[in-house]
Amino acid sequence: MVSSSRLKGRDAGVAIGVFVLVASWGPNGAGQTPTRFAARLSTVPITVAMQEAVAGRGSADATLSGSNLTVEGRFEGLRSPATVARLHLAPRAVRGPSVADLTVSKSTSGTVSGTVELDDRQVQALEKGSIYIQIHSEKAPEGNLWGWLLPVEVTR
Repeated sequence: MVSSSRLKGRDAGVAIGVFVLVASWGPNGAGQTPTRFAARLSTVPITVAMQEAVAGRGSADATLSGSNLTVEGRFEGLRSPATVARLHLAPRAVRGPSVADLTVSKSTSGTVSGTVELDDRQVQALEKGSIYIQIHSEKAPEGNLWGWLLPVEVTR
């Protein structure tokens, strides 16, 4: 790297401009590889009374490109048909508010998918592992399966 004290005139301005441009792109800015996330969908915390209503498992993959998050996943083993799927914002193992709807198969097994534009706060939450997917079902309207989207390590 060239010391800034050795850059003169126009060269110093170009070097500073390039640094500012690269720094402003951030982790998902233009020219960056999309960030991948994955979630294991398992049953929400249940009481003994809910054992007959809550069951199943699944998984999901997601890709963040700029501020657009694309989710694709599968689930199976619900005791009643899925009704809705949503993204929620909260730290792991804590329930939080819904931030977006996803498309879900209205059956006991199927797919969950969608593309959602996240705001800056939601992107930061996602990068910290604080966005989760929750699938609701007819017998479990408060939630049946959930799983946090966590960054996937890229190996080369």
